[in-house]
Amino acid sequence: MTNGRTQRQLSPAHYRTVYQAARRGSERLWHDLRLRDLHRGGKEFELMSRAMGFAALAMLTVFPLLVVVAAASAATHHGLAVWVVYGMGLTGSSARAVVQLFSAPARVLGTTSFFSLALLGVFGVTFAGSVQAGFERIWGLPAGPWNKIWRQAVWMAAFIGYIYAAATVGAATRHSPAETVIRAAVAIVLGLVFFWLGLRFLLGGRVSYLAAMPGAVVTVAFLAGLRVFSALVFQPLIVSNAVTYGALGTVLIVQSWLIGVGWVVYGGQLFGRWFHDAWLQAPAGPGQSQRPGASGPGKPAPGDLS
Repeated sequence: MTNGRTQRQLSPAHYRTVYQAARRGSERLWHDLRLRDLHRGGKEFELMSRAMGFAALAMLTVFPLLVVVAAASAATHHGLAVWVVYGMGLTGSSARAVVQLFSAPARVLGTTSFFSLALLGVFGVTFAGSVQAGFERIWGLPAGPWNKIWRQAVWMAAFIGYIYAAATVGAATRHSPAETVIRAAVAIVLGLVFFWLGLRFLLGGRVSYLAAMPGAVVTVAFLAGLRVFSALVFQPLIVSNAVTYGALGTVLIVQSWLIGVGWVVYGGQLFGRWFHDAWLQAPAGPGQSQRPGASGPGKPAPGDLS
């Protein structure tokens, strides 16, 4: 009886000791990996708000441009609809709901005026400028000069080309395991090249090749994860919302997916900046630790080549 009472009395103390040791270990891991810097950088950057802005601008600017590109191309029958289906990883009835929503009439190119195209181009540059401002905030860079707006136009054209190429390859190779592997490899290579070199180009070379690589890798990995999440979560939601709310329900789900894309694009760069600061550059002195998005205007970002 005495031994039993002693064991029962020692058990709570033993559990508290184990709990405190585990807590100290997790706090040390949190500190050593500098995860607090990553969390604080995302909070200061207002990641979710910027992702929502990305989604709104993409729906207003990128989608109309893709409609025009799809109308001018004979590569796919449904154009933009097939690209959205590919990006979201949809199949079956959910894919048909998106096709019905985004299939443009065949005469869309002939009825598009030069003024409309110019307006779409201006809106596209505005979208690229918004992305550039977000990247500059993440890397602690001052705003680029106004006369470098041509970089935004070229980046926007490359962005449209990246979407077109990735989705076209995905639609053309989907009948055998070997073709699926080829599709995945091409999509990964295209994504790495675009998000790696595209960041340097859009920021005028103010971020080094080494500093830009981790963000590109994480962005591509996050996009793959978003595609899996979309297939598991958004796909059944599209089916149910299409029945309940019609086309509006499908639009809401696509808009939610675009918010996820914005979160991935900016979150990948936040992670890339954090990884560079924590692992790829020399440690800062006491009180000089930098975190993603925390550098003030005019302060050089790590890896700045300018």
